[in-house]
Parts: sequence; C-alpha cells; structure tokens
Amino acid sequence: MFNSGTKEKKSSVSSSNGAENESGATTVIAKGTQVDGKFVCSENVRLDGKILGEVKVDKRFVMGEESYVEGNIHARNATIKGKVKGDIAILEALHLMESSIIDGNIVAKTIVVDEGARYNGNCKVGDTKEALKSDKA
Repeated sequence: MFNSGTKEKKSSVSSSNGAENESGATTVIAKGTQVDGKFVCSENVRLDGKILGEVKVDKRFVMGEESYVEGNIHARNATIKGKVKGDIAILEALHLMESSIIDGNIVAKTIVVDEGARYNGNCKVGDTKEALKSDKA
C-alpha cells in the first residue's frame, strides 16, 4: 500500500560565493549579540554581532559588514566584511571584502583582497602548515 523503499536526500546549501556546503548547518550570531570569551564551533558561522575573544571555526567563518572581532581567528575558510582586531589564521581561502578592516597579522593558503579592503599587519600566503603549527603552540 505504501512504498517502503527509502530514498536518501542529500542536503546542501549555497554559500555567498556559490560554493556548496554539504552539512548545511550554520550558526548565526545576529546583530546586537555580543559573545565574551573564547568561541568554538565545529560548523559554519555567520557573524553579524561582536565576539570579544578567540574564535575557532572548523569550517567556514563569514563576517557581515557591521560585525566585529577582538581576538584571534582560526578557521578553514573565511569571508570578512567587518572589523577584526587580532591575528587571522586560515587553513584554505580568505576573502577580504571591500568593507573589511583588519588590524593584525594574516596567514592563509590563498587570499583575495577586494579594492577598498584594509589591513595593517604582516601577511603570509602559501603553505601555511609551519605558520599554523607555531600558532597552536
């Protein structure tokens, strides 16, 4: 009477740059929200509020235009439109959008810097394994 066969559905969502994310789970920190202390997440994160402390994201970290982080950022991939006061360590790709303002050092495998983006600090692009090892110590 009812079809007992099951079909497996794969959930995916497109990120702002069109890349698909298999997990589809995103933690959102809304405008008007402030996190004090270390922030750790194993999924994607969208930040439109503030984080005052270290940020560790296992997947993709996206900062909106009015977002702010005061502390170091560690992530697999990141797109930044807001302000960061601290060092940024990205395992894969970092995209600094035109409204981003970074006051700290950057380490990333690849980086795209849009016209208008600003950063004050050192920037190391390429094989980041050694740089990230010393960052963990």
